[in-house]
Amino acid sequence: MDSSIFLARLLGPAMLVVVAGLLVNRSHHRALVEGFIDSPALIYLAGLLALVGGLAIVLTHNVWVWGWPVVITLFGWATLIAGILRIVFPAPLKRFAERIVDNQAMFAGAAVIYLVLGAWLTYAGYFA
Repeated sequence: MDSSIFLARLLGPAMLVVVAGLLVNRSHHRALVEGFIDSPALIYLAGLLALVGGLAIVLTHNVWVWGWPVVITLFGWATLIAGILRIVFPAPLKRFAERIVDNQAMFAGAAVIYLVLGAWLTYAGYFA
């Protein structure tokens, strides 16, 4: 199986499940994020997981061709960079996360982006 298809099948449904959970129970996810950003250990752990996950995607799928697979590559690089930033600069990222949680429009915007990206990757991985 092509790595683009595999990663689309992996990432797309995972994003859809996260967004579904967020939409079904917003108050729970808000409390979850608030508790998360108050824990330096969880921020570090999330950074480490993002670093490893992003690096795995970049190492196996560093595809820079015009078409939908480049979205997976960009997602991998964004995840890798987010992991590095969480580990190296946790305080500014904590402040940024607090602003997102407090701003319902940004929170909803992030959910919409994940919904669209997840649906698109699911379509590309399973139906295209």
